[in-house]
Amino acid sequence: MIFWAFLIISILVPILAFFISGVLAPISNGPEKLSTYESGIEPMGDAWLQFRIRYYMFALVFVIFDVEMVFLYPWAMSFDVLGVSVFIEAFIFVLILIISLVYAWRKGGIGMVLAPE
Repeated sequence: MIFWAFLIISILVPILAFFISGVLAPISNGPEKLSTYESGIEPMGDAWLQFRIRYYMFALVFVIFDVEMVFLYPWAMSFDVLGVSVFIEAFIFVLILIISLVYAWRKGGIGMVLAPE
């Protein structure tokens, strides 16, 4: 019974929030509202620019090698309590990250990000 109460509440709260903000929010469609905002400067050119793949590669490399290292923080905080088996598991995790870093470097993923054109 409690599950259904939480489910109904979790469905109704966002619906009510959107409804209330839609009723209370002022609606004004002026030229400032419909223009593109770029740091207070008038926009120049077309907004649909094609980005180079290096930006996406940089994001992927960041996710793989920077965010994944966050998983080592809990291990480092409780290193003295944990046993040797957890140290070996963390070592294997870091080894997998190093192997994937070498793989990305050899495939040109990292060189493409760091090398200027």
